Amino acid sequence: MGRWFSAVFVDLARQMRWSFLPPLMIYFAAGAQGLTSVVSTFYVKEYLDLSAAFLAGLAFWTGLPWALKMPLGHLVDLFWRWKSLLILAGAGLMAGSYAIMVALLTLPELMAAIMSANAWFITALLLAPCGFVIQDVVADAMSVEAVPHRDTDGRLLTSETTRALHTTMQTLGRIALIAGSSAVAAVNVVLFDGVEALPQVDKGAAYAGIYTLALLIPCVSLSGVALALWQKHSAKRTLRAQGLAPGQIHSRLDPPRDPVTPNWWYFIGGAVFVALSLSVGLGDVPYSQEIIFAGSMTVVLLLMRQLVAVLDPGQARALIGTAIIIFVYRAVPLRGPGATWFEIDVLGFDQQFLSVLSLITALLTLAGMIVLRPMMASRTIVWIILLLTVAEGILALPNIGLYYGVHHWTADLTGGIVDARFIALVDTAAESPLGQVAMIPMLAWIARNAPGNLKATFFAVMASFTNLALSASSLGTRYLNEIFVITREVQTDGIITTPADYSQLGTLLITAAVVSVLAPLIAIVIVQNTPLRTSD
Repeated sequence: MGRWFSAVFVDLARQMRWSFLPPLMIYFAAGAQGLTSVVSTFYVKEYLDLSAAFLAGLAFWTGLPWALKMPLGHLVDLFWRWKSLLILAGAGLMAGSYAIMVALLTLPELMAAIMSANAWFITALLLAPCGFVIQDVVADAMSVEAVPHRDTDGRLLTSETTRALHTTMQTLGRIALIAGSSAVAAVNVVLFDGVEALPQVDKGAAYAGIYTLALLIPCVSLSGVALALWQKHSAKRTLRAQGLAPGQIHSRLDPPRDPVTPNWWYFIGGAVFVALSLSVGLGDVPYSQEIIFAGSMTVVLLLMRQLVAVLDPGQARALIGTAIIIFVYRAVPLRGPGATWFEIDVLGFDQQFLSVLSLITALLTLAGMIVLRPMMASRTIVWIILLLTVAEGILALPNIGLYYGVHHWTADLTGGIVDARFIALVDTAAESPLGQVAMIPMLAWIARNAPGNLKATFFAVMASFTNLALSASSLGTRYLNEIFVITREVQTDGIITTPADYSQLGTLLITAAVVSVLAPLIAIVIVQNTPLRTSD
Protein backbone atom coordinates (compact mmCIF):
# COMPACT_ATOMS: atom_id res chain seq x y z
CA MET A 1 0.00 0.00 0.00
CA GLY A 2 2.84 2.37 0.87
CA ARG A 3 4.57 1.63 -2.42
CA TRP A 4 1.33 2.28 -4.36
CA PHE A 5 0.75 5.57 -2.53
CA SER A 6 4.31 6.64 -3.26
CA ALA A 7 4.02 5.76 -6.96
CA VAL A 8 0.69 7.54 -7.36
CA PHE A 9 0.94 10.66 -5.21
CA VAL A 10 4.45 11.20 -3.84
CA ASP A 11 6.16 10.70 -7.20
CA LEU A 12 3.69 13.05 -8.91
CA ALA A 13 4.39 15.78 -6.36
CA ARG A 14 8.14 15.17 -6.63
CA GLN A 15 8.09 15.68 -10.41
CA MET A 16 6.04 18.89 -10.27
CA ARG A 17 7.99 21.94 -11.47
CA TRP A 18 7.27 25.65 -11.00
CA SER A 19 7.69 26.05 -14.78
CA PHE A 20 4.68 23.75 -15.34
CA LEU A 21 2.24 26.30 -13.89
CA PRO A 22 1.77 28.71 -16.89
CA PRO A 23 0.55 26.05 -19.39
CA LEU A 24 -1.50 24.46 -16.59
CA MET A 25 -3.32 27.76 -16.11
CA ILE A 26 -4.25 27.80 -19.81
CA TYR A 27 -5.46 24.19 -19.62
CA PHE A 28 -7.44 25.12 -16.49
CA ALA A 29 -9.16 27.91 -18.43
CA ALA A 30 -10.04 25.42 -21.17
CA GLY A 31 -11.68 23.16 -18.60
CA ALA A 32 -13.51 26.10 -17.06
CA GLN A 33 -15.48 26.62 -20.28
CA GLY A 34 -17.75 23.93 -18.82
CA LEU A 35 -19.24 26.71 -16.70
CA THR A 36 -21.72 27.35 -19.52
CA SER A 37 -22.49 23.75 -20.51
CA VAL A 38 -25.55 23.27 -18.29
CA VAL A 39 -26.92 26.76 -18.86
CA SER A 40 -26.55 26.28 -22.64
CA THR A 41 -28.59 23.08 -22.46
CA PHE A 42 -31.45 24.82 -20.69
CA TYR A 43 -31.18 27.95 -22.85
CA VAL A 44 -31.65 25.85 -25.99
CA LYS A 45 -34.51 23.92 -24.42
CA GLU A 46 -36.36 26.98 -23.09
CA TYR A 47 -35.61 29.71 -25.65
CA LEU A 48 -34.85 28.10 -29.03
CA ASP A 49 -36.61 25.67 -31.39
CA LEU A 50 -33.63 23.65 -32.64
CA SER A 51 -34.11 19.90 -33.19
CA ALA A 52 -31.97 17.14 -31.71
CA ALA A 53 -30.64 16.21 -35.17
CA PHE A 54 -29.73 19.86 -35.91
CA LEU A 55 -27.93 20.23 -32.57
CA ALA A 56 -26.01 17.01 -33.22
CA GLY A 57 -25.03 18.42 -36.63
CA LEU A 58 -24.06 21.72 -35.01
CA ALA A 59 -21.60 19.81 -32.83
CA PHE A 60 -19.88 18.83 -36.10
CA TRP A 61 -19.32 22.49 -37.02
CA THR A 62 -18.09 23.45 -33.56
CA GLY A 63 -15.49 20.67 -33.79
CA LEU A 64 -14.07 21.82 -37.13
CA PRO A 65 -11.91 24.69 -35.76
CA TRP A 66 -9.74 22.04 -34.13
CA ALA A 67 -8.60 20.99 -37.61
CA LEU A 68 -6.95 24.44 -37.86
CA LYS A 69 -4.42 23.32 -35.23
CA MET A 70 -2.25 22.23 -38.19
CA PRO A 71 -1.30 25.66 -39.58
CA LEU A 72 -1.50 27.23 -36.12
CA GLY A 73 0.93 24.67 -34.68
CA HIS A 74 3.42 25.28 -37.48
CA LEU A 75 2.96 29.04 -37.00
CA VAL A 76 3.88 28.63 -33.34
CA ASP A 77 7.04 26.69 -34.31
CA LEU A 78 8.00 29.45 -36.75
CA PHE A 79 7.33 32.34 -34.35
CA TRP A 80 8.24 30.55 -31.13
CA ARG A 81 9.28 33.71 -29.26
CA TRP A 82 5.99 35.50 -30.00
CA LYS A 83 3.58 32.62 -29.46
CA SER A 84 2.07 34.22 -26.36
CA LEU A 85 0.38 36.85 -28.56
CA LEU A 86 -1.93 34.13 -29.88
CA ILE A 87 -3.27 33.67 -26.34
CA LEU A 88 -4.54 37.25 -26.52
CA ALA A 89 -6.34 36.57 -29.81
CA GLY A 90 -7.96 33.43 -28.37
CA ALA A 91 -9.07 35.32 -25.28
CA GLY A 92 -10.80 37.91 -27.45
CA LEU A 93 -12.80 35.26 -29.33
CA MET A 94 -13.84 33.57 -26.08
CA ALA A 95 -14.95 36.86 -24.54
CA GLY A 96 -16.92 37.68 -27.68
CA SER A 97 -18.81 34.38 -27.45
CA TYR A 98 -19.84 34.91 -23.84
CA ALA A 99 -20.73 38.58 -24.46
CA ILE A 100 -23.17 37.54 -27.21
CA MET A 101 -24.98 35.19 -24.82
CA VAL A 102 -25.16 37.89 -22.13
CA ALA A 103 -26.68 40.28 -24.67
CA LEU A 104 -29.16 37.64 -25.88
CA LEU A 105 -30.49 37.21 -22.35
CA THR A 106 -30.42 40.84 -21.24
CA LEU A 107 -31.18 42.67 -24.52
CA PRO A 108 -33.24 40.15 -26.53
CA GLU A 109 -35.22 42.73 -28.54
CA LEU A 110 -32.09 44.61 -29.61
CA MET A 111 -30.31 41.40 -30.62
CA ALA A 112 -33.40 40.09 -32.47
CA ALA A 113 -33.49 43.28 -34.54
CA ILE A 114 -30.08 42.31 -35.96
CA MET A 115 -30.34 38.51 -36.23
CA SER A 116 -32.56 35.77 -34.88
CA ALA A 117 -31.79 34.24 -31.49
CA ASN A 118 -30.96 30.96 -33.24
CA ALA A 119 -28.39 32.69 -35.47
CA TRP A 120 -26.81 34.55 -32.53
CA PHE A 121 -26.58 31.34 -30.50
CA ILE A 122 -24.90 29.50 -33.37
CA THR A 123 -22.43 32.39 -33.82
CA ALA A 124 -21.52 32.33 -30.13
CA LEU A 125 -21.20 28.55 -30.23
CA LEU A 126 -18.72 28.76 -33.12
CA LEU A 127 -16.63 31.62 -31.70
CA ALA A 128 -15.78 29.88 -28.42
CA PRO A 129 -14.01 26.80 -29.88
CA CYS A 130 -12.02 29.07 -32.23
CA GLY A 131 -10.65 30.87 -29.18
CA PHE A 132 -9.97 27.68 -27.27
CA VAL A 133 -8.18 25.98 -30.16
CA ILE A 134 -5.79 28.93 -30.55
CA GLN A 135 -4.97 28.84 -26.85
CA ASP A 136 -4.67 25.05 -26.85
CA VAL A 137 -2.01 25.16 -29.59
CA VAL A 138 0.09 27.58 -27.54
CA ALA A 139 -0.47 25.61 -24.33
CA ASP A 140 0.79 22.43 -26.04
CA ALA A 141 3.95 24.26 -27.10
CA MET A 142 4.41 25.76 -23.64
CA SER A 143 3.99 22.31 -22.06
CA VAL A 144 7.04 21.10 -24.00
CA GLU A 145 9.03 24.23 -23.14
CA ALA A 146 8.07 23.93 -19.47
CA VAL A 147 9.89 20.60 -19.04
CA PRO A 148 13.51 21.38 -18.04
CA HIS A 149 16.28 19.75 -20.03
CA ARG A 150 19.02 20.57 -17.50
CA ASP A 151 19.24 20.35 -13.73
CA THR A 152 19.98 23.31 -11.45
CA ASP A 153 23.73 22.77 -11.97
CA GLY A 154 23.40 22.92 -15.76
CA ARG A 155 23.85 19.18 -16.41
CA LEU A 156 21.68 17.55 -19.09
CA LEU A 157 18.92 15.36 -17.64
CA THR A 158 18.87 11.67 -18.51
CA SER A 159 16.39 10.36 -21.08
CA GLU A 160 14.56 8.41 -18.34
CA THR A 161 14.12 11.56 -16.24
CA THR A 162 12.98 13.55 -19.28
CA ARG A 163 10.46 10.86 -20.22
CA ALA A 164 9.02 10.83 -16.70
CA LEU A 165 8.78 14.63 -16.64
CA HIS A 166 7.01 14.77 -20.01
CA THR A 167 4.50 12.13 -18.90
CA THR A 168 3.93 14.08 -15.68
CA MET A 169 3.50 17.35 -17.59
CA GLN A 170 0.92 15.85 -19.96
CA THR A 171 -0.89 14.17 -17.06
CA LEU A 172 -0.95 17.43 -15.12
CA GLY A 173 -2.25 19.16 -18.24
CA ARG A 174 -5.26 16.82 -18.32
CA ILE A 175 -5.60 17.21 -14.53
CA ALA A 176 -5.66 21.01 -14.90
CA LEU A 177 -8.30 20.66 -17.61
CA ILE A 178 -10.48 18.55 -15.33
CA ALA A 179 -9.73 20.77 -12.34
CA GLY A 180 -11.19 23.66 -14.33
CA SER A 181 -14.28 21.56 -15.05
CA SER A 182 -14.53 20.60 -11.36
CA ALA A 183 -14.28 24.18 -10.16
CA VAL A 184 -16.99 25.50 -12.46
CA ALA A 185 -19.22 22.48 -11.83
CA ALA A 186 -19.09 23.31 -8.11
CA VAL A 187 -19.91 26.94 -8.94
CA ASN A 188 -22.88 25.77 -11.05
CA VAL A 189 -24.24 23.70 -8.15
CA VAL A 190 -24.37 26.86 -6.05
CA LEU A 191 -25.61 29.19 -8.78
CA PHE A 192 -28.43 26.87 -9.86
CA ASP A 193 -29.74 26.35 -6.33
CA GLY A 194 -33.49 27.12 -6.49
CA VAL A 195 -33.42 28.27 -10.13
CA GLU A 196 -35.88 25.56 -11.22
CA ALA A 197 -38.67 27.19 -9.15
CA LEU A 198 -38.09 30.73 -10.49
CA PRO A 199 -40.31 32.47 -13.06
CA GLN A 200 -38.89 32.39 -16.58
CA VAL A 201 -37.77 36.03 -16.44
CA ASP A 202 -35.73 35.40 -13.29
CA LYS A 203 -34.30 32.21 -14.81
CA GLY A 204 -33.08 34.29 -17.74
CA ALA A 205 -31.39 36.71 -15.35
CA ALA A 206 -29.68 33.80 -13.59
CA TYR A 207 -28.50 32.41 -16.92
CA ALA A 208 -27.14 35.85 -17.90
CA GLY A 209 -25.23 36.01 -14.62
CA ILE A 210 -23.48 32.73 -15.39
CA TYR A 211 -22.44 33.88 -18.85
CA THR A 212 -21.20 37.15 -17.33
CA LEU A 213 -19.10 35.18 -14.84
CA ALA A 214 -17.66 33.21 -17.77
CA LEU A 215 -16.02 36.42 -19.03
CA LEU A 216 -13.40 35.84 -16.31
CA ILE A 217 -12.21 32.63 -18.00
CA PRO A 218 -10.06 34.37 -20.66
CA CYS A 219 -8.38 36.33 -17.85
CA VAL A 220 -7.04 33.06 -16.37
CA SER A 221 -5.25 32.09 -19.58
CA LEU A 222 -3.84 35.60 -19.99
CA SER A 223 -2.53 35.36 -16.43
CA GLY A 224 -0.73 32.13 -17.37
CA VAL A 225 1.13 33.90 -20.17
CA ALA A 226 2.04 36.78 -17.87
CA LEU A 227 3.39 34.30 -15.29
CA ALA A 228 5.50 32.52 -17.94
CA LEU A 229 7.07 35.81 -19.01
CA TRP A 230 7.79 36.76 -15.41
CA GLN A 231 9.32 33.34 -14.65
CA LYS A 232 11.69 33.58 -17.61
CA HIS A 233 12.69 37.14 -16.76
CA SER A 234 13.30 36.17 -13.12
CA ALA A 235 15.37 33.10 -14.11
CA LYS A 236 17.52 35.15 -16.49
CA ARG A 237 18.15 37.76 -13.82
CA THR A 238 19.21 35.07 -11.31
CA LEU A 239 21.62 33.45 -13.79
CA ARG A 240 23.11 36.81 -14.76
CA ALA A 241 23.72 37.51 -11.08
CA GLN A 242 25.66 34.22 -10.95
CA GLY A 243 27.97 35.53 -13.68
CA LEU A 244 26.76 33.37 -16.59
CA ALA A 245 27.18 34.65 -20.14
CA PRO A 246 24.11 35.22 -22.38
CA GLY A 247 24.88 32.06 -24.37
CA GLN A 248 25.07 29.97 -21.20
CA ILE A 249 21.78 31.45 -19.95
CA HIS A 250 20.14 30.58 -23.26
CA SER A 251 21.37 26.96 -23.14
CA ARG A 252 20.15 26.61 -19.54
CA LEU A 253 16.64 27.97 -20.07
CA ASP A 254 15.68 27.18 -23.66
CA PRO A 255 15.33 23.61 -24.97
CA PRO A 256 17.53 22.79 -27.96
CA ARG A 257 15.83 23.86 -31.20
CA ASP A 258 17.07 23.54 -34.75
CA PRO A 259 16.12 26.33 -37.16
CA VAL A 260 12.60 25.83 -38.53
CA THR A 261 12.05 26.08 -42.28
CA PRO A 262 8.51 27.11 -43.24
CA ASN A 263 6.56 24.23 -44.72
CA TRP A 264 3.99 26.01 -46.83
CA TRP A 265 1.94 22.84 -47.24
CA TYR A 266 0.61 23.29 -43.70
CA PHE A 267 -0.70 26.77 -44.55
CA ILE A 268 -1.95 25.67 -47.97
CA GLY A 269 -3.78 22.79 -46.30
CA GLY A 270 -5.29 25.15 -43.73
CA ALA A 271 -6.39 27.56 -46.48
CA VAL A 272 -7.98 24.71 -48.45
CA PHE A 273 -9.81 23.60 -45.32
CA VAL A 274 -11.16 27.11 -44.63
CA ALA A 275 -12.16 27.66 -48.26
CA LEU A 276 -13.89 24.29 -48.44
CA SER A 277 -15.72 24.85 -45.14
CA LEU A 278 -16.93 28.33 -46.06
CA SER A 279 -17.95 27.55 -49.65
CA VAL A 280 -19.77 24.33 -48.81
CA GLY A 281 -21.15 25.47 -45.45
CA LEU A 282 -22.44 28.86 -46.61
CA GLY A 283 -23.55 27.56 -49.99
CA ASP A 284 -26.19 25.26 -48.50
CA VAL A 285 -24.71 22.33 -50.43
CA PRO A 286 -26.35 18.92 -49.83
CA TYR A 287 -24.25 16.64 -47.63
CA SER A 288 -22.11 19.64 -46.69
CA GLN A 289 -20.87 18.10 -43.44
CA GLU A 290 -19.83 14.89 -45.16
CA ILE A 291 -18.02 16.81 -47.93
CA ILE A 292 -16.16 18.98 -45.43
CA PHE A 293 -15.26 15.97 -43.29
CA ALA A 294 -13.89 14.06 -46.30
CA GLY A 295 -11.95 17.11 -47.51
CA SER A 296 -10.56 17.83 -44.04
CA MET A 297 -9.52 14.23 -43.58
CA THR A 298 -7.75 14.24 -46.94
CA VAL A 299 -5.83 17.41 -46.06
CA VAL A 300 -4.86 16.12 -42.59
CA LEU A 301 -3.72 12.74 -43.94
CA LEU A 302 -1.55 14.40 -46.60
CA LEU A 303 0.07 16.61 -43.95
CA MET A 304 0.52 13.64 -41.62
CA ARG A 305 2.33 11.84 -44.43
CA GLN A 306 4.82 14.70 -44.67
CA LEU A 307 5.18 14.94 -40.92
CA VAL A 308 5.93 11.28 -40.18
CA ALA A 309 8.57 11.31 -42.92
CA VAL A 310 10.96 12.94 -40.43
CA LEU A 311 10.64 9.94 -38.07
CA ASP A 312 12.39 6.62 -38.51
CA PRO A 313 10.13 3.98 -40.15
CA GLY A 314 9.47 2.06 -36.93
CA GLN A 315 8.41 5.17 -35.02
CA ALA A 316 6.27 6.34 -37.95
CA ARG A 317 4.37 3.03 -38.17
CA ALA A 318 3.82 2.95 -34.41
CA LEU A 319 2.50 6.52 -34.40
CA ILE A 320 0.13 5.85 -37.31
CA GLY A 321 -1.21 2.65 -35.72
CA THR A 322 -1.74 4.41 -32.40
CA ALA A 323 -3.50 7.34 -34.06
CA ILE A 324 -5.87 5.01 -35.96
CA ILE A 325 -6.90 3.17 -32.79
CA ILE A 326 -7.48 6.40 -30.85
CA PHE A 327 -9.36 7.86 -33.85
CA VAL A 328 -11.84 4.99 -33.95
CA TYR A 329 -12.25 5.05 -30.17
CA ARG A 330 -13.13 8.76 -30.25
CA ALA A 331 -15.27 8.51 -33.43
CA VAL A 332 -18.05 6.34 -32.02
CA PRO A 333 -21.50 8.03 -32.00
CA LEU A 334 -22.93 9.49 -28.79
CA ARG A 335 -26.48 9.59 -27.45
CA GLY A 336 -27.21 13.14 -28.51
CA PRO A 337 -29.24 15.85 -26.73
CA GLY A 338 -32.44 13.79 -26.74
CA ALA A 339 -31.16 11.69 -23.84
CA THR A 340 -30.64 14.82 -21.73
CA TRP A 341 -34.12 16.08 -22.61
CA PHE A 342 -35.53 12.73 -21.45
CA GLU A 343 -33.67 13.07 -18.15
CA ILE A 344 -35.11 16.56 -17.68
CA ASP A 345 -38.70 15.92 -18.80
CA VAL A 346 -39.30 12.32 -17.69
CA LEU A 347 -36.78 11.61 -14.93
CA GLY A 348 -37.10 15.10 -13.44
CA PHE A 349 -33.41 16.05 -13.45
CA ASP A 350 -33.20 19.83 -12.88
CA GLN A 351 -30.39 22.36 -13.45
CA GLN A 352 -28.80 21.82 -10.06
CA PHE A 353 -28.82 18.01 -10.27
CA LEU A 354 -27.23 18.08 -13.74
CA SER A 355 -24.60 20.42 -12.26
CA VAL A 356 -24.02 17.89 -9.46
CA LEU A 357 -23.48 15.18 -12.10
CA SER A 358 -20.98 17.44 -13.87
CA LEU A 359 -19.17 18.05 -10.59
CA ILE A 360 -18.97 14.32 -9.79
CA THR A 361 -17.73 13.60 -13.30
CA ALA A 362 -15.00 16.22 -13.04
CA LEU A 363 -13.83 15.34 -9.52
CA LEU A 364 -13.69 11.60 -10.14
CA THR A 365 -12.01 12.09 -13.51
CA LEU A 366 -9.42 14.16 -11.68
CA ALA A 367 -8.91 11.45 -9.06
CA GLY A 368 -8.94 8.71 -11.69
CA MET A 369 -6.22 10.32 -13.77
CA ILE A 370 -3.98 10.65 -10.72
CA VAL A 371 -4.59 7.06 -9.64
CA LEU A 372 -4.25 5.68 -13.18
CA ARG A 373 -1.04 7.62 -13.97
CA PRO A 374 1.28 4.70 -13.11
CA MET A 375 -0.83 2.43 -15.33
CA MET A 376 -0.59 4.92 -18.23
CA ALA A 377 3.18 5.01 -17.82
CA SER A 378 3.57 1.22 -17.76
CA ARG A 379 0.80 -0.13 -20.02
CA THR A 380 0.56 0.08 -23.81
CA ILE A 381 -1.93 2.38 -25.49
CA VAL A 382 -3.69 -0.63 -27.01
CA TRP A 383 -4.21 -2.17 -23.58
CA ILE A 384 -5.59 1.13 -22.25
CA ILE A 385 -8.05 1.56 -25.16
CA LEU A 386 -9.19 -2.04 -24.78
CA LEU A 387 -9.89 -1.50 -21.08
CA LEU A 388 -11.72 1.79 -21.71
CA THR A 389 -13.86 0.29 -24.47
CA VAL A 390 -15.08 -2.65 -22.40
CA ALA A 391 -15.66 -0.46 -19.35
CA GLU A 392 -17.68 2.13 -21.27
CA GLY A 393 -19.79 -0.59 -22.87
CA ILE A 394 -20.69 -1.97 -19.43
CA LEU A 395 -21.34 1.50 -18.03
CA ALA A 396 -23.80 2.30 -20.84
CA LEU A 397 -26.21 -0.30 -19.39
CA PRO A 398 -27.54 1.84 -16.50
CA ASN A 399 -28.59 4.62 -18.89
CA ILE A 400 -30.41 2.09 -21.04
CA GLY A 401 -32.03 0.67 -17.91
CA LEU A 402 -33.25 4.11 -16.83
CA TYR A 403 -35.10 4.52 -20.11
CA TYR A 404 -36.84 1.18 -19.67
CA GLY A 405 -37.80 1.99 -16.07
CA VAL A 406 -35.36 -0.12 -14.07
CA HIS A 407 -35.33 2.65 -11.44
CA HIS A 408 -38.98 1.90 -10.59
CA TRP A 409 -38.07 -1.71 -9.81
CA THR A 410 -34.94 -0.81 -7.80
CA ALA A 411 -36.80 1.91 -5.88
CA ASP A 412 -39.51 -0.56 -4.85
CA LEU A 413 -36.88 -3.05 -3.66
CA THR A 414 -34.87 -0.49 -1.67
CA GLY A 415 -37.59 1.67 -0.19
CA GLY A 416 -36.97 4.47 -2.67
CA ILE A 417 -33.22 4.71 -2.09
CA VAL A 418 -32.00 3.38 -5.45
CA ASP A 419 -34.08 5.66 -7.66
CA ALA A 420 -33.27 7.31 -10.99
CA ARG A 421 -31.00 9.92 -9.43
CA PHE A 422 -29.12 7.33 -7.38
CA ILE A 423 -28.47 5.20 -10.48
CA ALA A 424 -27.37 8.27 -12.45
CA LEU A 425 -24.98 9.28 -9.67
CA VAL A 426 -23.41 5.82 -9.39
CA ASP A 427 -23.09 5.42 -13.16
CA THR A 428 -21.52 8.86 -13.50
CA ALA A 429 -19.10 8.08 -10.66
CA ALA A 430 -17.98 4.85 -12.33
CA GLU A 431 -17.72 6.22 -15.87
CA SER A 432 -16.16 9.62 -15.24
CA PRO A 433 -12.43 8.73 -14.91
CA LEU A 434 -12.31 7.03 -18.31
CA GLY A 435 -12.79 9.66 -20.98
CA GLN A 436 -9.59 11.73 -20.58
CA VAL A 437 -7.22 8.80 -20.16
CA ALA A 438 -6.83 7.75 -23.80
CA MET A 439 -5.00 10.82 -25.09
CA ILE A 440 -2.34 11.15 -22.37
CA PRO A 441 0.03 8.35 -23.55
CA MET A 442 0.03 9.64 -27.14
CA LEU A 443 0.68 13.24 -26.02
CA ALA A 444 3.59 12.05 -23.89
CA TRP A 445 4.93 10.00 -26.83
CA ILE A 446 4.90 13.11 -29.07
CA ALA A 447 6.54 15.24 -26.38
CA ARG A 448 9.35 12.67 -26.05
CA ASN A 449 9.93 11.62 -29.66
CA ALA A 450 8.96 14.49 -31.96
CA PRO A 451 11.92 16.54 -33.30
CA GLY A 452 12.72 19.48 -31.03
CA ASN A 453 12.04 22.10 -33.71
CA LEU A 454 8.65 20.62 -34.67
CA LYS A 455 7.02 19.86 -31.32
CA ALA A 456 4.10 22.24 -31.78
CA THR A 457 3.55 21.05 -35.35
CA PHE A 458 3.47 17.40 -34.26
CA PHE A 459 1.03 18.18 -31.45
CA ALA A 460 -1.18 20.17 -33.81
CA VAL A 461 -1.32 17.71 -36.71
CA MET A 462 -1.93 14.65 -34.53
CA ALA A 463 -4.51 16.57 -32.49
CA SER A 464 -6.22 17.63 -35.74
CA PHE A 465 -6.42 13.99 -36.80
CA THR A 466 -7.79 12.72 -33.51
CA ASN A 467 -10.12 15.70 -33.17
CA LEU A 468 -11.55 14.94 -36.59
CA ALA A 469 -12.69 11.77 -34.87
CA LEU A 470 -14.98 13.95 -32.78
CA SER A 471 -16.41 15.38 -36.01
CA ALA A 472 -16.99 11.82 -37.19
CA SER A 473 -18.66 11.12 -33.85
CA SER A 474 -20.93 14.14 -34.36
CA LEU A 475 -21.87 12.87 -37.81
CA GLY A 476 -22.68 9.44 -36.38
CA THR A 477 -24.69 11.03 -33.59
CA ARG A 478 -26.65 13.07 -36.13
CA TYR A 479 -27.36 9.96 -38.21
CA LEU A 480 -28.66 8.12 -35.15
CA ASN A 481 -30.90 11.06 -34.25
CA GLU A 482 -32.23 11.20 -37.83
CA ILE A 483 -32.98 7.46 -37.83
CA PHE A 484 -34.41 7.40 -34.31
CA VAL A 485 -36.23 10.73 -34.05
CA ILE A 486 -36.44 12.27 -30.57
CA THR A 487 -38.46 15.45 -29.98
CA ARG A 488 -39.00 17.60 -26.92
CA GLU A 489 -42.11 19.64 -26.27
CA VAL A 490 -41.98 23.07 -27.93
CA GLN A 491 -44.56 25.75 -27.13
CA THR A 492 -45.26 28.94 -29.04
CA ASP A 493 -47.46 31.49 -27.27
CA GLY A 494 -48.65 28.78 -24.89
CA ILE A 495 -49.63 26.42 -27.72
CA ILE A 496 -47.80 23.10 -28.11
CA THR A 497 -46.33 23.15 -31.62
CA THR A 498 -44.13 20.06 -31.21
CA PRO A 499 -45.12 17.31 -28.75
CA ALA A 500 -42.50 15.38 -26.78
CA ASP A 501 -41.75 11.95 -28.23
CA TYR A 502 -39.11 9.71 -26.62
CA SER A 503 -40.47 6.40 -27.95
CA GLN A 504 -37.35 5.65 -30.05
CA LEU A 505 -34.78 6.72 -27.48
CA GLY A 506 -34.28 3.18 -26.12
CA THR A 507 -33.27 1.80 -29.51
CA LEU A 508 -30.96 4.76 -30.03
CA LEU A 509 -29.20 4.14 -26.70
CA ILE A 510 -28.73 0.43 -27.43
CA THR A 511 -27.38 1.11 -30.94
CA ALA A 512 -24.92 3.72 -29.69
CA ALA A 513 -23.67 1.36 -26.95
CA VAL A 514 -23.13 -1.56 -29.34
CA VAL A 515 -21.26 0.56 -31.89
CA SER A 516 -19.09 2.15 -29.18
CA VAL A 517 -17.85 -1.30 -28.14
CA LEU A 518 -17.52 -3.09 -31.48
CA ALA A 519 -15.82 -0.34 -33.50
CA PRO A 520 -12.71 0.12 -31.28
CA LEU A 521 -12.33 -3.65 -30.77
CA ILE A 522 -12.37 -4.27 -34.52
CA ALA A 523 -9.86 -1.44 -35.06
CA ILE A 524 -7.50 -2.92 -32.46
CA VAL A 525 -7.64 -6.38 -34.05
CA ILE A 526 -6.98 -5.02 -37.54
CA VAL A 527 -4.12 -2.66 -36.58
CA GLN A 528 -2.37 -5.20 -34.36
CA ASN A 529 -2.30 -7.68 -37.24
CA THR A 530 -0.64 -5.30 -39.71
CA PRO A 531 2.80 -3.62 -39.95
CA LEU A 532 1.22 -0.70 -38.06
CA ARG A 533 1.17 -2.79 -34.91
CA THR A 534 2.04 -0.67 -31.89
CA SER A 535 3.60 -1.72 -28.61
CA ASP A 536 4.07 1.76 -27.08
